[in-house]
Amino acid sequence: MKKRSLVAFLCLGALVSLEARASSDSSEEAAYWQTVMKRGDKIVAKMDLKDRGVEDRVSEIIAAQYRDLRDIHDGRDAKVAELKESGAAAEEIETLKREADLDVYELHYAFLAKLSTELNEEQVEQVKDGMTYGVVPNTYYRYMQLLGDLDDVHKRYIYAALVEAREHAMDEGSSDEKHKRFGKYKGRINNYLSKLGVNMKERERILAEKEKAARAE
Repeated sequence: MKKRSLVAFLCLGALVSLEARASSDSSEEAAYWQTVMKRGDKIVAKMDLKDRGVEDRVSEIIAAQYRDLRDIHDGRDAKVAELKESGAAAEEIETLKREADLDVYELHYAFLAKLSTELNEEQVEQVKDGMTYGVVPNTYYRYMQLLGDLDDVHKRYIYAALVEAREHAMDEGSSDEKHKRFGKYKGRINNYLSKLGVNMKERERILAEKEKAARAE
């Protein structure tokens, strides 16, 4: 009888523990959803959509994208850690990463398709910029300040490279990873300009002097 009571007590304790853990996970997920909804709301607020229904739906689409990207990245990282712990071959780990990349690729275009049901092309671009901190327009503007005398062909190369970087950066899991992605493409741009004979350090020095003089006026 005592043995049965002990077993029942242990089972009850395990059940309570599982329920508590589930409740904790649910609370954390709810808090995370509120966080990504705020991100979506912040992006949408700058778009002047003038339709509350569209605003709400777009915010939710953006929030869901952040959540789904997190799930892929976290799942990948956890599996990679397990494989490394078990001494798996490097090829197996790389295969896992490529599979996760494919999931992200498919999610990326599904996300754009969802946005396109609510927004026009220009507005979709605004969402992309919002998810990547406005790096494309801000960086391109800076390049044009430095290199306004470039031919249109070279200007188009710079802009296209930044846009390509944004397509990848918007799928990254953190702000650091987004900026690293842009950093790689900025490196490509600077190498391209160097081959054209452009001295970026000298251009930056000249622009800094102009800006300093303008502030002094």
